[in-house]
Formats: sequence, C-alpha cells, structure tokens
Amino acid sequence: MAEIRLESVTKHFGDVTAVEGIDLTVHDGEFVVLLGPTGAGKTTTLRLIAGLEKPDAGRVHIGGRDAAQLSPAERNVAFVFQQYSLYPHLSVFDNLAFPLRAPVRKQSQEEITRAVERVAKLLRIDHKLQNRATRLSGGEMQRVAIGRALVRSPSVYLMDEPLSSLDAKLRAELRLELQHIQRDLGATMLYVTHDQIEAMTMATRIGVLDQGRLVQIGTPREIYESPRNTYVATRLGMPSINLLPAQAFAGQAIPGDAVTVGARTEHVVVDREGNGSALKVAARVEWIEHLGDQNHLHLALGEHKLVTLVDPDMNLAVGDELRVGLRAALFFGADGERIVA
Repeated sequence: MAEIRLESVTKHFGDVTAVEGIDLTVHDGEFVVLLGPTGAGKTTTLRLIAGLEKPDAGRVHIGGRDAAQLSPAERNVAFVFQQYSLYPHLSVFDNLAFPLRAPVRKQSQEEITRAVERVAKLLRIDHKLQNRATRLSGGEMQRVAIGRALVRSPSVYLMDEPLSSLDAKLRAELRLELQHIQRDLGATMLYVTHDQIEAMTMATRIGVLDQGRLVQIGTPREIYESPRNTYVATRLGMPSINLLPAQAFAGQAIPGDAVTVGARTEHVVVDREGNGSALKVAARVEWIEHLGDQNHLHLALGEHKLVTLVDPDMNLAVGDELRVGLRAALFFGADGERIVA
C-alpha cells in the first residue's frame, strides 16, 4: 500500500475552479473520506490522483513518487465509480478477472482464478461467479464493481460514492463490509461522499470540502464536536445543527463576540413550563415526529425555529409551552468562524 500526498493542487475547468490549493495527506493504510455537496470538488480530486485529469498547479505524490510523469496505468490505483460499469455480456467471474487479464499484468490462469475466488468469497458473491452481470441485483452488481478494484491489489483505492445508488439496507450492509475489507487488507482508501452517515461510520479522518477548498480535516469526532465554522458544523449531525442568532438565547452564558449559536440536540435542554424550571428561554411545541425510540421535537423560540430530540416518554403535544436552555453549545462570530467559549 502507499501514501497519497497532494501539495497545493489546483484545477480549473474554464472559468470554474474545481479544486483550489488542496493540501492533503492520506497515510498508508488510512481510510479518509472527503465530504461535501455536489460541486465541492470531490470527484475532481479523485480524478487528479488517478491521472484522469492533470492539475494546473501543485503536485500529486503516490507512494513517495511524483505522479506528474506517470500515466493512469503506471500509478497503480483502483477507481470505483458511482455507477457499476460492468460488462453485461460477461459473467461475474470474467468481470472480476478482466483487470487481471491486461497484457501488462501477465498473470497465469491459475493466479487469476485464485485471486477472483478470494475476492468473491470476501464480498459474498462466490456463488454468483457463473452468472451474467445482467442477472444480479443492484447490491450484487456493486459488490462486483468493488471486487474488480480489490482483485488487483493496487497501491491505493479511490472510491467515488460507490453506494449512493443503493437502497438504505444495502448501503448499511456494504458500509460494514468495506470497513472490514479495508481493515483486513490494511488498504489505503480515499472515499468521497455527500452522505454524512458514510463519513461518520467509515472514516479514520474526514476532510470537508467547500467549493474546491479543503476547509477542515480531522477525526469524525473532531469534525462533529469542534467544527471550524458554520459550514463544517452543518455537514454532520442528525437532525442538522440549529444555527440561531445569539439574541434568541437571551440570558444564557454566551461569549460577547458570538453572533450565532450552534445548538445540536445534545446541547439543548428542555423542561415543561411551570415545573419550577430555571431555564429562561420560552418555547412552544410546533410539531412532533415520532420515531419509536425518540421524538424529533420542533420548537418555536419566538420567530426562530429549533429542532431537538426528546425521550418518547416525555408526554408532549403540539402547542405545549416549554422552557429551553443550552449545555456546552457552539458559538460562531460574524464571519461564521468558530469562537471557543
């Protein structure tokens, strides 16, 4: 396996800056996830590493080598695309074996068979090896696409939202499988997604991208608990973080230069009106979403809205008056940057 290092990498497409001055190191054996919305520069970053695009500035290093003069084939990276891109007329075995049959690899049929059977068993598709690709389910086709990358044993794996077209159950299954595979192989993986659950559950570190810039990188806990600014804060959290003006929490302990309060569900304390509560901010229940083990509580704080979680045993109804307080909330200045209380 190999380390990936990007040094001040920039890429333009006409007047559009897709990637701007990215500095990023993915260590040997690390699972890094790049998180951001459509247009943030995630896929372009992968394509620059793979050699499918050339940077306008900066350098890409793979395994300590400057990749500028290396063709995509010479970089020894495997790229898993968002779409399956299987050969429909070939069997699962032949789809998996296809990259091993390239003239540059010169592997014997015995070696190819051994590699294909090993990866097929790892992905639990060994019983489908003789099936045509067109006779597979969506989850099985995605497993074959991932297996086609794994079978090569490349230096690094690049994955471009490979689970986004699957249903929720299959995504959850394959998230777990990818984590086990990455750990078992000790593989270096760079994975891009807009799905915060994938980022939180799979990554060693998360890099948050915004309009081609790497805004912050850190462990999932660091990104969640200590976001650099409001943009990063909104990338993680279910339900999403509440961003309210500081005056909405008048009477709370808020830094004087804070303009915005970031309140995640664990930062919000609620109590019933008239319970002798010491909480100072009045709120009214506007809506309740019952989710079984918890309730999403939609509150109105005057003209401002707030969403939090409460125990379903807290017997509440629309229109109830409550008191709200903060516990270890996040604070941001006028520029959206984090203020440490």
